[in-house]
Amino acid sequence: MYLEHFGLHEYPFGLTPDTSYFFPGVGAQAALNTVLVALENGEGLIKIVGEPGSGKTILCRYLLNQMEGGRFVTAYIPNPNLSSAALTQALLGEFGGEFQRSAAYGLTKALEMRLLELAHEGKRAVAFVDEAQATPIDSLEALRLITNLETEKSKLLQIVLFGQPELDTKLADPAVRQIRSRIAFHDHITPLTAAELPAYMSYRLNRAGAARSLFTPRAVGKLHKMGRGLPRYINILAHKALMLAFGEGRHEADVRHVRLAGKDTPGAKLSLFDRF
Repeated sequence: MYLEHFGLHEYPFGLTPDTSYFFPGVGAQAALNTVLVALENGEGLIKIVGEPGSGKTILCRYLLNQMEGGRFVTAYIPNPNLSSAALTQALLGEFGGEFQRSAAYGLTKALEMRLLELAHEGKRAVAFVDEAQATPIDSLEALRLITNLETEKSKLLQIVLFGQPELDTKLADPAVRQIRSRIAFHDHITPLTAAELPAYMSYRLNRAGAARSLFTPRAVGKLHKMGRGLPRYINILAHKALMLAFGEGRHEADVRHVRLAGKDTPGAKLSLFDRF
């Protein structure tokens, strides 16, 4: 729509979790470091929490990409709202195992056998569970039991939970106190600060081919306030602001364009002045 007008080869503020646009802000980098350290230490359960739109999914996908082809074998569960049996079967399938219904052992045993095969090959199995707050209580308990699978020296499976703050609420339930006590490493993805946002904007614009900034400094400041530092909302507002600037034939979005974009965006933080 506005690519040629602004000299771009792709949209810089898309909502799909494109890992080439992963920006290592303070919060995201801290969470990334936490996961990497925990995995190196062989911890069975790791938890990363963040507000909706804070960048959990792109961090999860970034980690998956970084681990491809190395000593880690990964599984990705994007929707864990599954029964304990279905979740175990999903993990088994992700790790390339098969379950024979005629076999004398169950799903968990089949998963254990597949994980042992990977361990004998010198591979370390890691499962990334996105939107973990949607995991039923029984399935959380199943995950805990799966992390009990181990050799004499290490866990057969490490699990990283990515979830909204509701995950902490769910883990406060006495019914899952055992899994809560097993989480040795955890972190919270904090929003982008006002000082970080100019670098975030420049990074995405440069990746998309922009030769210069397409937002005035005041517009960037307004983006931070309206988006509350959350990348998803900032991306939505920035995209709409560029559309408005393009519609007026302008080559730079200003604070007025951001304010208009905010009025059209549910969840944007509007001041009393912004509403009129």
